[in-house]
Amino acid sequence: GTLNKSFVSSCCFMCCCLLSLLSALSPRGRGKDGAPIITFPEFAGFSEIPDDDFLNVVTYLTSIPSLEAASIGFIIIIDRRRDKWSAVKASLTRIAGAFPGNLQLVFVLRPSRFIQRAIADIGIKLYRDDFKMKVPIIMLNSVSDLHGYIDKSQLTRELGGTLEYGHSQWIHHRTAIENFAMTVKTTAQMLQTFGTDLAETELPNDVQCTEELLSSHTEHHSKLKDELKLAVKQGATLLTCIREPVTRSANSKLSPDELENVATVERLLAQLDETEKAFDQFWTKHHLKLEQCLQLRHFEHDFREVKLTLDNLMETLAGFADIGDSVTRVENLLKEQKHLEEKGQEPLEKAQSLALHGEQLIQNNHYAIDSIRPKCVELRRICDDFTNETKKKYDILGKSLELHKQLDKASQWCEAGIYLLASQAVDKCQSQEGAETALVEIEKFLVTAKEHQLSNLKEFYNQIVQKLEDVQEMFDKRQVSLKKLAAKQTRPVQPVAPHPESSPKRASPKITRPAAVGRGFLCVVKAINRNTNFFFTCAWLTHSTLLSFSHIINELIETERVYVEELQSIIEGYASEMDNPNLVHLIPSALQNKKEILFGNLPEIYYFHNRIFLKEIENCIENPELLARCFLKRKEDLQIYEKYCQNKPRSEALWRQCGDSIFFQECQRKLDHKLSLDAYLLKPVQRITKYQLLLKEMLKCSKNSEGTAELEEALATVLDIIKSVNDSMHQIAITGYEGDVSELGKLLMQGSFNVWTDHKKGHNKVKDLARFKPMQRHLFLYTKMLLFCKKREENTDGHEKTASYSFKNSLKMSTVGITENVKGDNKKFEIWYNGREEVYIIQASSVELKNTWISEIRKVLTGQLEACRGRAHRAAAGNVSFSCSCQKINSRKKGHVISYLSDAPAPNAGLL
Repeated sequence: GTLNKSFVSSCCFMCCCLLSLLSALSPRGRGKDGAPIITFPEFAGFSEIPDDDFLNVVTYLTSIPSLEAASIGFIIIIDRRRDKWSAVKASLTRIAGAFPGNLQLVFVLRPSRFIQRAIADIGIKLYRDDFKMKVPIIMLNSVSDLHGYIDKSQLTRELGGTLEYGHSQWIHHRTAIENFAMTVKTTAQMLQTFGTDLAETELPNDVQCTEELLSSHTEHHSKLKDELKLAVKQGATLLTCIREPVTRSANSKLSPDELENVATVERLLAQLDETEKAFDQFWTKHHLKLEQCLQLRHFEHDFREVKLTLDNLMETLAGFADIGDSVTRVENLLKEQKHLEEKGQEPLEKAQSLALHGEQLIQNNHYAIDSIRPKCVELRRICDDFTNETKKKYDILGKSLELHKQLDKASQWCEAGIYLLASQAVDKCQSQEGAETALVEIEKFLVTAKEHQLSNLKEFYNQIVQKLEDVQEMFDKRQVSLKKLAAKQTRPVQPVAPHPESSPKRASPKITRPAAVGRGFLCVVKAINRNTNFFFTCAWLTHSTLLSFSHIINELIETERVYVEELQSIIEGYASEMDNPNLVHLIPSALQNKKEILFGNLPEIYYFHNRIFLKEIENCIENPELLARCFLKRKEDLQIYEKYCQNKPRSEALWRQCGDSIFFQECQRKLDHKLSLDAYLLKPVQRITKYQLLLKEMLKCSKNSEGTAELEEALATVLDIIKSVNDSMHQIAITGYEGDVSELGKLLMQGSFNVWTDHKKGHNKVKDLARFKPMQRHLFLYTKMLLFCKKREENTDGHEKTASYSFKNSLKMSTVGITENVKGDNKKFEIWYNGREEVYIIQASSVELKNTWISEIRKVLTGQLEACRGRAHRAAAGNVSFSCSCQKINSRKKGHVISYLSDAPAPNAGLL
């Protein structure tokens, strides 16, 4: 039955030391209605038993039967046939004063001797009321009278019954049961202690400590499981021992006491089994978390190593800025680039493998999904950056190689052409035949010019192309003059003898060159080569350091196109598919009619970027200075991100509930997306922060130049939008405010502070606020109200803590006043109102933060006063009576007090 726990630890000792008492007092059978029977047989030393020992034994005996049996009430049989009336009286008195259970009947086998029987008859009549028993006391002359009340099968032989009772066996079984109960209790306490230690264990931050913790906990768990097995084995052995008579003989039946013992052991075994199951369930979760922690630490360790290697490669790649000044140099640079690419293949493969491993952890519901996912994205970004930068390097080196080859050919062609022009003797060209011969030579040479045309590079290398055109023009002029000479002469031309010097030979053009033309052109070509190399080098450096407007705008446009394509894929591949009749059966019931919650206003964002914003920034390719105006012009349109971010917590909660459904897996498979939908739903949040980074890079490029002011204004606009989005995310977490926060005006500021409060009308006026411990409060400043909230953080299963703000108090901005400095502490300021009946001293984390809040509160108060004065002025102009509660703003140097007096009633402040 249900054991009295206060006796569990002492019963083993008691059963050994008080065997004589237990021999006298023992449970024997059941009454007709199942009431337990306790027999008090003749025992000479009954009156000598100490009261405490008697009470302990009787209490223990009454705790053995089940609650159901004990609730019926106990039947007590006092056998005093060979004793005196004094023994009967002493027994009844002790039982009446110390019996702890419910009594049903008390049977007394009176003394058999005549005199003692007579005395007993008289005594029971005289002292019945003294025994204070609320149950009948039945005096019996013999055991045959007892049989009229209790069946013989429930009485032992000394009472004329047939019930088999072995007291030594009963003692043995009860001692074993108490030992087993103690074992169960001790085991449960050990499991509870271990479970508490596990729950309070902080997860380590490195691989080695995590491995050691996992090994230690696993070893301890194994030892406890062994203890559990031993306890179960002990209970099973005890149960077998109690059931031995039935096992030995099919005709045997267990007595009610033995059945109670069986029920007790079975209940203890069931308790032990439940404890083990609960412990195993807890251990499974804890062990899984430790294994996931170890996986996370390995992932983070590998991530840091791979990222460091790739960052070093990217730095090497960024410093690889030389594009060569000759064909040989460019070819060597290409070999170095190839070697660098091969060197990066192994870390790139590791990074991609690690990113894939991280995605597998996410799909396996790892508890640190929010930590793993950004690292996977970062790994893929680094891999893509390295691949793209390598490709760009190859492209520019390839163009440089092609250009230098064409430059060499063009230079050789130009030099050969100039040499040809210079080598044609003027005297020979005076005749028609000589002019025709020279003209044929020129025409043949000009045919080869097509091999060296660089017209496709005119946009980039105008100087080179212009020089080629200059050489072409020289040939054209010579052709015109020769054609005139080759035409029929109207009058004879006097031949002029040539100069005596020899004509230069073609075989050695570098030895003999026509004087000024050749030397001058070679100098120009060399200068062009130098300028070309300088042009290429500057262009590459601009690209590599992101200091070029053109590069940043190209990056902005390219990423904007990718962003629009990703939004389109989400809407068409997921949102639209939720309306597809062929896939309706795959959609989980929790997601039915909740498409707007999952995707928010994503279609609105896609429409704005696809139809409007992308086209506007594409127009900035030719006019980069217009980019800042795009952001300024679309300031209001970009506020759609605030609505999206406000819905994001609801979307994430719905995704955690339904994200593993077959519907999303099928959509992901059709789109061939490597990441699941939740990663793409994060794109808008990432995009709005990307704009500020690009604008900051542009500001670095355009510092102290025209357009800087507009860029700064555009950056401030984007930062203001991000701040507004961030503030709104905090605002939606406010709980307990009975009004509508949308009616409080624009949310201007929000942040956490230390706050002291003083209620002057209270029963306990605080004189020195700085002596008391501050309260942590999160303040929300609106144009109409200042809210005081208490920040609370709640753990979600497998996710990071989420903050909520429990509303505590509010102050109307039309009633407050502020004091900038409090008791020399430049981080504190004071808010008070209504004659300083309530004062709130607020301490910021920094002087800058305090000044920012003071400035914003000033603007609110000043704006209210100006609006009030404006209304009063308009009322006066129209001869209309007007009462303004805003009376004045007073500024005092000492303490920097700004008061905003009002005759309006103060709101109920309450307790912060």
